[in-house]
Amino acid sequence: MKIRRQTKILELIKEHPIETQSELLERLKQEGFRVTQATVSRDIKEMRLIKVPDSHGAYRYAADTPEEQEEEPSHSYLFATAVTGVDYAHTLVVIKTKVGMAQAVCAALDSTNRAGVLGTLAGDDTIFVATRTDAASAGLVSDLKKRMSEKRL
Repeated sequence: MKIRRQTKILELIKEHPIETQSELLERLKQEGFRVTQATVSRDIKEMRLIKVPDSHGAYRYAADTPEEQEEEPSHSYLFATAVTGVDYAHTLVVIKTKVGMAQAVCAALDSTNRAGVLGTLAGDDTIFVATRTDAASAGLVSDLKKRMSEKRL
């Protein structure tokens, strides 16, 4: 039961921006788990979950693993210099890049293992990103637009 619960916790924090133990507890109950606040607290400690800022400035739970950590500095530079435009429609994000740069940007994006991203497809100057939710699309677009504005400073 513990393994199933902890697996579900990882799934929930990847799919939803869960900010508090209470919110995690409620989500687990909605999924059919009979748990207490103390159990959730122990799971968080045992799983070494951390709180990280999301694209909206709020904090959410994340796994303290390499795939959840900040990307390499070279990725930030690549996103800032190669991406020329970004927009989304529901769960599809379209990223425009300088000619010939889509493959590199896509590989860098893939290596970040961003929560909510299901997959990517790159051409020469365009990348399609399939996301799990509209919110994941909005978060990715917001993050990339922020990076694009930073290069102009």
